Amino acid sequence: MFGPFERLLAFRYLRARRQEGFISVIAAFSLLGIALGVATLIIVMSVMNGFRQELLGRILGFNGHLGVYATQGPLTDYDAIAGRVRGLDGVVSVTPIVEGQVMATTPDGRATGALVRGVRPEDVRTRALIAGNIRAGSLDDFQGEDAILVGTRFATRMNLMLGDRISLVSPQGQATAFGTVPRIRSYRVVALYEAGMYEYDNSFVFLPLPAAQLYFRTGAGVTQLEVFVRDPDRVDQVRRALFALSPRPPIRVVDWQQANSAFFNAIQVERNVMFLILSLIILVAAFNIISSLIMLVKDKGRDIAILRTMGATRGAVMRIFLMCGAFVGVVGTIAGTILGLVFCRNIESIRQLIERLTGADLFNPTIRFLSQLPAVVDPWEVVQVVGMALALSFFATIYPSWRAARLDPVEALRYE
Repeated sequence: MFGPFERLLAFRYLRARRQEGFISVIAAFSLLGIALGVATLIIVMSVMNGFRQELLGRILGFNGHLGVYATQGPLTDYDAIAGRVRGLDGVVSVTPIVEGQVMATTPDGRATGALVRGVRPEDVRTRALIAGNIRAGSLDDFQGEDAILVGTRFATRMNLMLGDRISLVSPQGQATAFGTVPRIRSYRVVALYEAGMYEYDNSFVFLPLPAAQLYFRTGAGVTQLEVFVRDPDRVDQVRRALFALSPRPPIRVVDWQQANSAFFNAIQVERNVMFLILSLIILVAAFNIISSLIMLVKDKGRDIAILRTMGATRGAVMRIFLMCGAFVGVVGTIAGTILGLVFCRNIESIRQLIERLTGADLFNPTIRFLSQLPAVVDPWEVVQVVGMALALSFFATIYPSWRAARLDPVEALRYE
């Protein structure tokens, strides 16, 4: 497509002489702008993907994909219901749970709210997010009526160590002749877990299922069944199959998309807006390519006229300036892609380095839920960003190149 003569002239024009230094500066800023735009887009999209994947993995690793509740009171015949649910296509496991809000207190006067979950000890061992992240103690001790499993951040906030006792105060007290008496029971900390998500590590505590049933007075029932499915994105199929079972008593089903819809929709909207805003960086760089090429065409008017008189076709002249602009776009896009991918690969190390140099807290886990800055590169998104940058760079070269090809040699040399 491009001949040796055209490539020679294009690269000669890119190496501007002293009197053409300003044009070279504009071209350099155009290249830098495209590189930064591409790198920024890749980094931001990867971080947003990382946030969604990490949050989805931790939320769905901590909570079931589906929650089955009784319309009134606890689920009493939960073993029979769980057996029928396990038989559905796509269901991986079903876990009975007793859940309730309490106030946790320590002997030294500390108090905070907590969400208690009563789970069978064998079910806790199958939860990789918990069983694989035990930081102290052992799940072998998670049994009996006075054992409790707490998060590391919860333990730090409450100044708890292994073997310490913590009291749970239920807002649903016991009615007596002297009024409502709060229900209080003391438990011994047998293990500490760290799921890596601040909200869970800071406020969720676990009791063995019989102890939770006794404390919350659900009798032989549970408050919900947590259902894990093979494919979380196809949870609607399992949901419809659950209603087709028609168990008695009637049930209420809530899937993870309903429970967290506002959260993940906000992430998707923010991701789309960030893509649109950051694309403007590449657009501005493309306009810089137009301005630098127009100035180059105006400065090389005499050279273009001489080339035309020597037999160069309009197509050859157009290809020369197309190559000048395309070189800036291609090199800027390649540099930006490499920079973005390298940054994403080392983003956590870079964050820690910046925090050490500046002393600023760039990623507070109490605000952003996660303890580390995630980045997941989507190859298809990288291809889209690269394609958009190359397309804008190419379209930016068309008009100046067309102007160069339409230049009249007689007019250009009239006053030379």
